[in-house]
Amino acid sequence: MRWSEVIGRQPPAPTEPGKNGPRLSPRFVEWLMGYEPGHVTGRGLARTAELRILGNGVVPQQAASALRGLLKVAPPKLLAQFS
Repeated sequence: MRWSEVIGRQPPAPTEPGKNGPRLSPRFVEWLMGYEPGHVTGRGLARTAELRILGNGVVPQQAASALRGLLKVAPPKLLAQFS
């Protein structure tokens, strides 16, 4: 199954025009990470700021998978603190 089918949206263009030729599009990175359009982009930030934020972000699907794995092996005493 393709990522576009998983998240239900077609990808935006991977690049955009730049001074020295095509450059990576923050909208494409946002799409790759599974965020809704506008989660980071379209808020008036510079392209470099958008890419920095996305680069420091966590892919939600990966975080969920990690949490599920950790919860399987967490000691019951630890889990009881959050019930």
